Amino acid sequence: MADTQDDGAEAPASKSKKPLILGLVGALVLGGGAFFAIYSGLILGGADKTTTGSGSSDRVSDSVLGSVAFVPIEPMIISLGPESQRRHLRFQAQLEVNPVHQQEVTLLMPRVVDVLNSYLRAVEAAELERPTALITLRAQMLRRVQLVTGQDRVRDLLITEFVLN
Repeated sequence: MADTQDDGAEAPASKSKKPLILGLVGALVLGGGAFFAIYSGLILGGADKTTTGSGSSDRVSDSVLGSVAFVPIEPMIISLGPESQRRHLRFQAQLEVNPVHQQEVTLLMPRVVDVLNSYLRAVEAAELERPTALITLRAQMLRRVQLVTGQDRVRDLLITEFVLN
């Protein structure tokens, strides 16, 4: 009876690992080549780094982001209503603009400050204390600033200070 079990259990032939090893080596070589081509700028453009005349600072021209200018908004202190536990909101931000529109946005800064001040005073104190408040406030303020300054002048609103005390 023991002789019948040995007949059906033959060892399977081992497969060659040569194609697997060649595939891994090929993938590593192609991946390394692709990294080098992208990093050096052979494909997808790459960043063009140039130095200024003084040689002390480097700047990236014609990068993926394009040229950017920032217009600061003067710090604002907004008094909150009597029902809030906190008394004041200290707010400061900068506007990311195209350099060609920087002067125009700077001239409109009193209107920008007015619309932001009016909006922040109208927001309920409970909404300011929520953990996700900054995200929604930023989106609402950016939309209002874009309405005041005109379409495609302000790219983004960067909040640099938002303190409730």
